[in-house]
Amino acid sequence: MPRGVIAFTRRSWETLGFSIQNIGRTKLRSTLTVLGVVLGVASVIVMLAVGEGARLAAIEQIRGLGAENIIIRSVKPLSGSESEDGAPLVYGLTTDDLHRIATTIPTVTGVTPIREHREDVYHLDRAIEGRVVAVTAGYQDLNGIRMQRGRFITGLDHSRLSTVAVLAWETARALFPMADPIGRSVRIAEDQYYEVVGVAEPRATAAGVEGSLPPEEFSRDVYIPFGTDRARFGEVLTRNRAGVSEKEKIEISRLTVTVDSVDDVNATSDIVRGLVDRFHPAGDASMTVPLQLLEKVEATQRIFTLVIGAIAAISLLVGGIGIMNIMLASVTERTSEVGILRALGARRSDIVWQFLLETMVLSGAGGVLGLVLGVVLTLIVTYSFGMQAVMRSWALGVAFTISVAVGLIFGTYPARRAAHMNPIEALRHE
Repeated sequence: MPRGVIAFTRRSWETLGFSIQNIGRTKLRSTLTVLGVVLGVASVIVMLAVGEGARLAAIEQIRGLGAENIIIRSVKPLSGSESEDGAPLVYGLTTDDLHRIATTIPTVTGVTPIREHREDVYHLDRAIEGRVVAVTAGYQDLNGIRMQRGRFITGLDHSRLSTVAVLAWETARALFPMADPIGRSVRIAEDQYYEVVGVAEPRATAAGVEGSLPPEEFSRDVYIPFGTDRARFGEVLTRNRAGVSEKEKIEISRLTVTVDSVDDVNATSDIVRGLVDRFHPAGDASMTVPLQLLEKVEATQRIFTLVIGAIAAISLLVGGIGIMNIMLASVTERTSEVGILRALGARRSDIVWQFLLETMVLSGAGGVLGLVLGVVLTLIVTYSFGMQAVMRSWALGVAFTISVAVGLIFGTYPARRAAHMNPIEALRHE
């Protein structure tokens, strides 16, 4: 190793030790100076972690809907929601919509319908109000349903109009608390019996998405073949509520349109929206495009990151001003010391390096303590308030680097001021 490098390294270590000794002589003042950096770094870490957790939760929820999917659902109109003279209220998607979308748009690879309605479900003397969901075979893969035991609805069940049912986990537990439901029968409504062929694993409740999709509770679902539902319940659904009979004619509750490529989703969604608006001018059908929601979430996250950056900049600016203030005071107090060092042969660069090392030690210590505090606060937020917070290693590295950079930037002026003192006047200073 060259002698110059060895000499520089030795001087740097000596200067560093001297800087730490100077900081140690004013422990209280140094602690208060570092506090601004500590709080700034900690706040940045917590805000980034909470923001990243919220972003990932939203993205995971939207991706669960499928980036290549377009979801259309029936919407009960607000006006005229009550049927008159016993006539059923007619609204929502129809089988014509299904065939129209499936056959006229070349980028569409599949259209999966469901129809859902609330019914009483019985087994012997046990009964619950469940959600009957009429599905086709593709519903399982599309919604990520895992089977705890048995099987799901198949295409053969749909074509044969089989009277089979798959129970959600909570439904199975409520109706069959002590027995295996597979092979047994449940009664839906008054007189419809279905053989249980499967039990699905528990699914978390799906929160509403951007106001486009309402929250969904899957715990009391009963899945039956789509064809069987239409054949046995008919197109008109009747519900008795508080002695009042309500009739609704709804063929399809929701359509999930699958596009062949993510690149074609936006163009396809425009075509589908045109078809929906044309044949549903009353607004009894709405459309959700998960890919567009995902893009909105990412755009919102970028804005949120900029806001966090601005807040972090202000916090660290305050900490940097505090460091500059304390170093200017230190320069004034140590004027005689600077004069002595210059008289002994110290160069201006040596003086600059000494004071810069002090500021970087202060800001670096503040960065380390800020990292520790930020991690602790993030864990407290996660476990105490139930908020999802995700810490990224790059966020920790960036926060620490910025804290050191703050010391370097705000320590430059005091260091240069000390280095440019007149040695003779510095020696006379008392």
